[in-house]
Amino acid sequence: MKLGVLTVPLQDMEAKDAFTYLAGLGVQSIELGAGCYTNDRHLDPAHLVGDKAKIAAFKSMVKDCGLEISALSCHGNPVHPDAVRAKNDHEVFLRACDVAQALGVDTVVTFSGCPGDGADAHSPNWITCAWPEDYPKLLEWQWNEVLIPYWKTASSAAAERGIRRIALEMHPGFMVYNPGTLKRLRAAVGDSIGANFDPSHLIWQGVDIPAAIRSMKGCIYHFHAKDTFIDPQNARVNGVLDTGSMEKLENRSWYFRTVGYGNDAKFWKDVVSALRLADYDRSISIEHEDAFMSGREGLEKAVSFLKGIIIQEKPGAAYWA
Repeated sequence: MKLGVLTVPLQDMEAKDAFTYLAGLGVQSIELGAGCYTNDRHLDPAHLVGDKAKIAAFKSMVKDCGLEISALSCHGNPVHPDAVRAKNDHEVFLRACDVAQALGVDTVVTFSGCPGDGADAHSPNWITCAWPEDYPKLLEWQWNEVLIPYWKTASSAAAERGIRRIALEMHPGFMVYNPGTLKRLRAAVGDSIGANFDPSHLIWQGVDIPAAIRSMKGCIYHFHAKDTFIDPQNARVNGVLDTGSMEKLENRSWYFRTVGYGNDAKFWKDVVSALRLADYDRSISIEHEDAFMSGREGLEKAVSFLKGIIIQEKPGAAYWA
């Protein structure tokens, strides 16, 4: 495994300065935003696509910093009921695939997306319960008429561009939000669909993270190291379905934290060990979204914390067996 960082928190820095800074911390790989919800400050596909000289210069800059690129991320909603929005997010995805191929990157991270509640909808509609009967009927329409057809087409377009690892972040608010929904889409579309496994979105859903990782052997294409703290008092009173402001933490049932501040080192050691059992041996990409800390402090604390936890070497021979 390699210690990585999603560079978005350093968007106030020029790309070379950010990469040099991260390399100095001991980071080995970088995940770069490429549009939509994910800031593209350090890599703008529209600036690079089709320009061999710029691509070569960018690759050299990354290599000279002693880094490699783990993935390009363009988290969006390509099945948004607003046709203009959906078209834009789809085109961003395709441009990210084009640039990923040119850079020699095999993984593109995004969201599955969420449709509306019919052909005339204006906003996404995320179904979270099985009753009244309107909801399961709508859910099947979303899956069978929108989501699966879109990703069959999009995965084919990605494959034409050399990208066969589409890492969907399992995120509430979108159709793929847990291992079960990821596997459902993968079964319908094919093994180009895999997971960007981000524990932070599953922790507050009550998922046992190591167990979930082991259940997804062969399906995990990328990994985000981000933590979540569940406020015991607020969660006991209001549960974990929380639509409150992410800026008013004292009122929330849960909120994102830098790794080690939501769960302890034993938890993260179990996560890394589960990844080993699931044959995941790629980047552990730190994503900073901790409202208590600046981007730099959060990243530095996460890097320091994970250095002693991730397993970087291949297993040795079991001489004791």
